[in-house]
Amino acid sequence: MGTVWELDFYSRPILDEKGKKIWELLICESPIGVTSQIDSLFRYAQYCPSTQVNSNWLKVAIAEAIAQAPHPPDKIRFFRQAMNNMIIKACDEVGISAQLSLRTFALNLWLQQRMQEVYPEHPGYQPGVAAAVAFAPTNPQPLPDALIGEKWQFVTLEASTLAEMDDWEIDFGEAFPLNLAQLEPTMPVPGLLIFSSRAKALAAWMSGLELACVKFEREPTARLLLETGIDDRWILAPLSTTQTQAEAEGFEATKQKARRIHFLAVQSNPQSETFAGFWLLQEVTN
Repeated sequence: MGTVWELDFYSRPILDEKGKKIWELLICESPIGVTSQIDSLFRYAQYCPSTQVNSNWLKVAIAEAIAQAPHPPDKIRFFRQAMNNMIIKACDEVGISAQLSLRTFALNLWLQQRMQEVYPEHPGYQPGVAAAVAFAPTNPQPLPDALIGEKWQFVTLEASTLAEMDDWEIDFGEAFPLNLAQLEPTMPVPGLLIFSSRAKALAAWMSGLELACVKFEREPTARLLLETGIDDRWILAPLSTTQTQAEAEGFEATKQKARRIHFLAVQSNPQSETFAGFWLLQEVTN
């Protein structure tokens, strides 16, 4: 996959001496794999006066980060739709592709830590003015006909088992260190297994998306959804029976206990010992 960066450029709950909001650029390297050491990943932070918030300032700052990093990024992920045009323009000008994604787990954790420990120490700190991130729901789209799985089932694996994921035979996939969420080794983590005779084609198609989470939607129609990017949604399966709806309710309940961590896997059949695709996911809540 190469090196992936997670980026946020937005105002912080701090004011300058003139009472204007201070902005900040945060960049961190994405942990790739369940055994990644978070403390060793590249990080970059720089405050920006509100009078200089533009794509040129951002371009220069990203170039400075690239110059300091041990490895330049192959792509950059960011989650704020409001900053889409500015971030993509700045990244294009330094030759890096950028895309909206909710797979910014390390960045989210870093932001939470700075909200609790860094910004309150600033003399211009203004509690309660942190910007919320909200995503408007969109109408789910059906999967392409050729990519619909023939069968699927809910499963659970202990966190300790998922910690061995880097050693599994997987064609397409992505993971992150489970210690980001501080899960106990015995914590059950729920997942959805999709079986398809076109497993590799389905997994390859999914790998081209920014997979966010699997979700049970109760209304207006009970169904399983795959959320991708920031607000794209795909119908994985309709849930027309009380049994499948009860299983989906159980999936959601287990997901909440596991701090919303879950997984999506694709196999050719239930007897297969390899995976065409396996993604570790975490649902983001506003």
